[in-house]
Amino acid sequence: MKSFIKNSYLILIITTILLTNFLSFSYAKSIDLKYSKKNIFNYFSGTVSLNQNNPIKSFNYFNKIQNLKKIHSNYNNQFIRSLVLVEKFDEAFKFSKKIWKENNLYFEADLLLGLRHYLEGDYNNAEKYFSRLNQVSDQNPFFKDFFGNILISWLKASENDKKTSYEFYNKIPSRYENLKQIQNAFLHCYFNEEETEAVFNKVIRNKDNGFSRYYFFLTNYLISKNRYVDKKKLLNTKNNLYNSNILIKEMQNFIINNKKNKILDFFNCKEPKDSMAEIFYIIANMYSTESDYQMSNFYLKISLFLNNKFTPNKILLAENYLYQKKYKPSKKIYNSIKNIGPIFSWYASKKITSISLITSDKETSIEYLEKRFNLIPDPNVYHYYDMANYYKNNEYYKKSIKYYTLALKKIDKQHDLYTKILDRRGTTYENIGEWKNAEKDLLECLKILPNQPYVLNYLAYTWIDKNTNINKALDMLKLANDLEPNNGYIIDSLGWAYYLRKNYNEAEKYLQKAVQLNPLDPIINDHYADSLWMVKKKIQAKYFWKYVLGLDNVKQKTKIGINKKLVFGINYNL
Repeated sequence: MKSFIKNSYLILIITTILLTNFLSFSYAKSIDLKYSKKNIFNYFSGTVSLNQNNPIKSFNYFNKIQNLKKIHSNYNNQFIRSLVLVEKFDEAFKFSKKIWKENNLYFEADLLLGLRHYLEGDYNNAEKYFSRLNQVSDQNPFFKDFFGNILISWLKASENDKKTSYEFYNKIPSRYENLKQIQNAFLHCYFNEEETEAVFNKVIRNKDNGFSRYYFFLTNYLISKNRYVDKKKLLNTKNNLYNSNILIKEMQNFIINNKKNKILDFFNCKEPKDSMAEIFYIIANMYSTESDYQMSNFYLKISLFLNNKFTPNKILLAENYLYQKKYKPSKKIYNSIKNIGPIFSWYASKKITSISLITSDKETSIEYLEKRFNLIPDPNVYHYYDMANYYKNNEYYKKSIKYYTLALKKIDKQHDLYTKILDRRGTTYENIGEWKNAEKDLLECLKILPNQPYVLNYLAYTWIDKNTNINKALDMLKLANDLEPNNGYIIDSLGWAYYLRKNYNEAEKYLQKAVQLNPLDPIINDHYADSLWMVKKKIQAKYFWKYVLGLDNVKQKTKIGINKKLVFGINYNL
């Protein structure tokens, strides 16, 4: 009941704010219009739909009240966003032209009108609108002197005015340095500068920003200039790791299979609108990381409008929908990118499986992925590893072990995945009670790479749990703690090792820190309570045992043990 009252109160507040906003803007020529229930309902419903990231419904509501365009600026901005989000660009351009005023800053309207005139080759009018984007407004609070200057820079590039193009580029404030570096590389590419490759490499080497994506654009440039692309170097690059950028992995596949033209099909630095599209893609990515999916999709739709050839960028849209739990459109986009290439096809299949695991039953979802896997003519280590992980995560442990084993047969001990596979196969063996095989894999994993804190912790804690190799386990946990000093689970294992060695004072010290780091973990709290009891802090111990019983996801076995300890204490033979 409290929750219902709270939610109802919140809705009332939001409604009041929206109506106040609506009515304040609606003080105008028509008293009937001002108090029209129909207009209020459509405006409120459109706003709510837009904020709930349902642009189709939002458009349908806003489209009914276009008579508000002369008296309600907030309606104008939201309607334009709705039009872009549903990809009605012609209508968005027309509406922007209708509502545009010299003395009012409508960021979305200026942006769209500038782009429309630019695409039509009307550069004078395009510059007029772009220049207004440099000013801060309600709809453009963060990008002062950015959008206007970079878009005019590309406009001047389109006019082959290199000097003025760089002048506008240099007007972009230094706080946008990373964005400037990227656009600088594209400008160099467009103007065919000798330093183009070096400028791209500077962007790629910027490790703080994870710009591995721009390795694709560098390769695109080299291919367009008929420059040599070293296949061996490409395959050995750090981008070939399992979790690398999927665009880079597909690019590697294209080059290996002599399909370089497919790389050129996505992007052309001699087309300014392609580089402009990348600006909007970057901004869309930025908003996505902040979970502002409405604005992310707004800029992404503009990016795809400017360069609809760059279909890999649709992945961001699919991910945004997935984060919003809009599974149907997300799945549709993933299906649409399968034809890009085999890397994208397999990636999309995994994502669709993940969606199906949420929306359907586990068996149907795994069966779908198995069918997609069987279509792969020559599976590699990554395919086997992916299948093994899906099986393990869904508790098909024997199948998981089979595919981890197949993956290991594809690689040698120097491969980046070798120890990861040994670790995961070992923990899978442990899940089905085959401890000897599990122990063998985990020891082999540590023999190859000794300083792996999570493997050290898993093996040592299991030894402790089995009351074997306690001294060796303690040494391993000390090393793991040195390698990962603020990990609550490792600290818990170390504290529990001291406990089993009856060093209760040392155990309490570590277990207290583990609880501070992981206050909601029932096992860690239970361990801490045990140590408190053994150092004669019985009242505190009972407090933590009772606390554990109130936590979520406490196993029945743990509850039974704690209830016995609350009655009989720690010395009762459990």
